[in-house]
Amino acid sequence: MTDVLTLSHVTKSFGALKVTDDVSFAVAKGQALGIIGPNGAGKSTLFNLITGNFLPDGGTVTFLGRDVTRTPAMARVRMGVGRSFQIPQPFEGLTVFENLLTAGAYGRGLREAEVEADCIAILRDTGLLDRANQLAGSLSLLDRKRLELARAMATGPELLLLDEIAGGLTEGECQVLVATIRGLHAKGVTIIWIEHVLHALTSVVERLLVLDFGRVIGIGAPAEIMASKEVREIYLGMDV
Repeated sequence: MTDVLTLSHVTKSFGALKVTDDVSFAVAKGQALGIIGPNGAGKSTLFNLITGNFLPDGGTVTFLGRDVTRTPAMARVRMGVGRSFQIPQPFEGLTVFENLLTAGAYGRGLREAEVEADCIAILRDTGLLDRANQLAGSLSLLDRKRLELARAMATGPELLLLDEIAGGLTEGECQVLVATIRGLHAKGVTIIWIEHVLHALTSVVERLLVLDFGRVIGIGAPAEIMASKEVREIYLGMDV
């Protein structure tokens, strides 16, 4: 199975604080990997290293077989790295469809007319087709999350990064969003998902990676990882 992304001995420090400490892992094509860890574990920094918003101090980042360790963020988007953000920030004065057209055209380096059909299909896949002509600024939180997901998909990603996309939703809303993500994954989308809502995460991903103080302390099947004494002590705060 071909690896879409490989990190090898990646490190990152801010001053004396090492936030990513010798991190190595790979994600195969079509796989979904979940990332968990306490606040301050280095999860968002890890995403920024994958997207090129941060450059590592050491180690290598390989995407689709190519060393992208020093490749700028926008170039990585056009290579196929798509990302949603924890706090949705759509273009509120544009419609839902216009938001997708903008993301698709700019993210893929194409004209809007060339991405229209894909954007319509993404609206359908993310449950937003009936909101296509609604201003993004008038959407509910659930639909803003869906739009954040749809905009990331509009860039044509080979790898989709989801950053706490279920945060702030009710249980019912979370179930709706998870069903959407599960549907995208079933179509072969490769996903790395940071999330604190564990039942949402484990209903989609095949593997879990646990970070603590920038170190990988475990990676494997969700049931195996959540049964680990070290993970339960560090992540769940339990004295096992």
